[in-house]
Amino acid sequence: MQTIIQVKNLSKNFRDIKAVDDLSFSVSEGQVYGFLGQNGAGKSTTIRMLLTLVRPSSGSIEIFGMNLLKSRNEILRRVGAIIERPDLYKYLTALENLRIFAAMSGVRVPEKKLMDQLNMVGLAERAHSKVKTYSQGMKQRLGIATALVHDPALIILDEPTNGLDPQGIADVRNLILQLSREKNKTMLISSHLLSEMELIADSMLIIDKGKKLVEGKVSELFHPSETVVELKTTDDEAAYEKIKQSGLQKYLKDKRNDCLLLRLHRNQVPEIIKTLVQLDVEVISLHARHSLEDYFLSLTSGKALV
Repeated sequence: MQTIIQVKNLSKNFRDIKAVDDLSFSVSEGQVYGFLGQNGAGKSTTIRMLLTLVRPSSGSIEIFGMNLLKSRNEILRRVGAIIERPDLYKYLTALENLRIFAAMSGVRVPEKKLMDQLNMVGLAERAHSKVKTYSQGMKQRLGIATALVHDPALIILDEPTNGLDPQGIADVRNLILQLSREKNKTMLISSHLLSEMELIADSMLIIDKGKKLVEGKVSELFHPSETVVELKTTDDEAAYEKIKQSGLQKYLKDKRNDCLLLRLHRNQVPEIIKTLVQLDVEVISLHARHSLEDYFLSLTSGKALV
């Protein structure tokens, strides 16, 4: 499978602030690649470097096998992007906006194709309505249509569901999946909405304070059949020692200030409870967690579960 984006040892300093710190990752053709991190983690700075809006302090970026700095124009002609909210002409119609963005991209797009793009994003019936009458979700979908107007091979979206209501989020999610599955577009999606990334991403990168924490296929990084059990007892130190000397030792992953953490298959939770009773461990609470959000928080808190 062809590598579309190859980033190596990328860093960006803003005076004394290191926004991106020795970041390396790759995106393969046809992937929906989730770029995850808390606010201020360095996602937007990285995306701006991919689009040549910010110059790296060090490191290299290759897109479509070409050096970004040396082949900037050739690369960007094949890239569509939205950074945060789309910049639209609100007193013009959706169709007029597409015409303008097509002209700015330097491509001649037949009217029928522009209408096809509006239909793809669910806006064909509002093609002649002024954008100022659109909801935020409709504006976001129109923004994606403007990014697609020159039929790019790579689409980069920075927080595409930011500020949307649940229906708007679902609409954008379905559009991303459609572009990936039906149009075979390669997509880099930055977000902090982890539940959404869990639904759409093939692979993901998690960064924190500008540094890569983990990269890989979602199916390999996160296994829904595995559960992280957060155990609180009346005496965690004593419970920790008892568990270490028992058959539960293989599940024990971490001891924190307020709880113990175990990783196991969800079907083993009843067995764990029985064994804790036999060990005379006085349980205050036992909370099973198995979401991508829990995995993300375990990493960004500096307490990665191995």
